[in-house]
Amino acid sequence: MKDSTVNKVLDYPRNAWYVAAWDHEVNRNILSRTVAGRPLAIYRTEDGQPVALADACWHRLAPLSMGKLVGRDGIQCPYHGIRYNSAGRCISMPAQETINPSATVPSFPVVERFRFVWVWVGDPTLAEPSLVPDMSQMDAAGWTGDGLTIEVACNYQLVLDNLMDLTHEEFLHGSSIGQEELSESDFVTSHTDTTVTVERWMLDIAPPPFWLKNMRDRFPGFEGNVDRWQIIHFEAPSTICIDVGVAKAGTGAPQGDRSQGVNGYVMNTITPERDRSCHYFWSFQRNYRLESQLITTQLRDGVSRVFKEDEDMLIAQQAAIDANPDYEFYSLNIDSGGMWVRRLIERRLEAEGLLPAAPVAAIAS
Repeated sequence: MKDSTVNKVLDYPRNAWYVAAWDHEVNRNILSRTVAGRPLAIYRTEDGQPVALADACWHRLAPLSMGKLVGRDGIQCPYHGIRYNSAGRCISMPAQETINPSATVPSFPVVERFRFVWVWVGDPTLAEPSLVPDMSQMDAAGWTGDGLTIEVACNYQLVLDNLMDLTHEEFLHGSSIGQEELSESDFVTSHTDTTVTVERWMLDIAPPPFWLKNMRDRFPGFEGNVDRWQIIHFEAPSTICIDVGVAKAGTGAPQGDRSQGVNGYVMNTITPERDRSCHYFWSFQRNYRLESQLITTQLRDGVSRVFKEDEDMLIAQQAAIDANPDYEFYSLNIDSGGMWVRRLIERRLEAEGLLPAAPVAAIAS
């Protein structure tokens, strides 16, 4: 199917929670980070509360992130010394006692959840904490893991496309998690107004190297075939949690009994920076051998190598898109999840007046 919409650079919704940083990145130093086109100065007050201010002083737009923290919750502009509190209101000016009442910088709603600091750069009256996407495996009892941030030089939608269709693993990650059964197996795509789910099972197959190692971490000396699953769950606008794992073939995993296997969650949330750059926050969480820091580190490093292969491809893909503006994408059956993701994002952009309402290429529901 030809779809002339999907090779265009998509804008990003503003009325949404995006991850600005890992919780450990936000401290009593000032972090500069751009979220959905908005440069931010991020820090913690002395009592530990995260703050996100526009990274531009009211006076001459000097970056506040180049300044310093003052007092319990304040920040001082590096250029002329104007000071603001955590609400963005000026609390002192140089060489004058009277403070101009317009001397403010925008302060954005912030929520700390699931080991991340989330920020809302849109209409602050809509910033309900309950709308933070569910990434509960990040800090729930019975799960452990670690991850990293990738700064990817591509439009954030290309990362979402990559994660919604995992058949590319057969070709891009053949030495670790890829195998031919990925493109041979059936899958089911479903959706709601805010979510898309793609579910794939591969039964009675040989485990690829990555999963064989993990089976042997839990069941030393494991041999034989496995039942493998990938359940990809997207939550608008840019969070994808993937339930993955393998279990000894025929032990009931498709029916819900995963006791003879290993289960992980690949947690992904992608924060658009600008049109052709994004912050990709990810972690691999597992529910077995929780005591082993060695396994945690090996998994983080192994997944990081896999994602470097993705990063290289995404950068090359963005360069090819920019070099061929008259070309169009064509969609296959395997793209159904990604196409639904694009449709949900486009609906949000239309609602915010960032995309003219227009028909989107038909997608079989």
